[in-house]
Amino acid sequence: MKYFDELKRTMEWLAQKPDTLFVGQTAGVPGTFMFQTLRDVPPEKALEFPVNESFQMQFSLGLALEGYVPISVYPRQNFLLLALGDMSNMIDKLNAMSGGTVKPRIIIRAATGPYKPVHPGHQHIGNFADGFRRIFDWIEVVEVNEPGEIFPAYQKAYERPDRRPTLLIEDGNFYNEK
Repeated sequence: MKYFDELKRTMEWLAQKPDTLFVGQTAGVPGTFMFQTLRDVPPEKALEFPVNESFQMQFSLGLALEGYVPISVYPRQNFLLLALGDMSNMIDKLNAMSGGTVKPRIIIRAATGPYKPVHPGHQHIGNFADGFRRIFDWIEVVEVNEPGEIFPAYQKAYERPDRRPTLLIEDGNFYNEK
């Protein structure tokens, strides 16, 4: 199994769930390498967003509070940083602030941007997984570096009984390498 193929299969599996919606830049139209993994997701399951990372995260939280499981797509971790306040001060703290009664299940899909065959600039290739782990108490951070890790990680994020939000980090270089 290949990294890209496993991501595509996993996104199609998630799209079959009645409560999922894909939200983000290139969730519904081409524009980044991540779109190809979503190209066969039904259009009614993909909400294309403008470049407004903080609003996207807030919208994802709203969907989760209404019972949806949003898959919030951020093609570059560098730009996910623009939603960090919403993640660390709202999503990560809701469980504690509510005494364990509010547990919005959100799947945050981000990537370390590919730097091959063309280096896109340093603002596109950052990996902040270790920093995210130090910041978050409730959001679980999972790096998927091998094809065999992809489906189980996303399945756990969707099915987890504790309803913890999950940040899944892919490596854009592996789309064509593994």
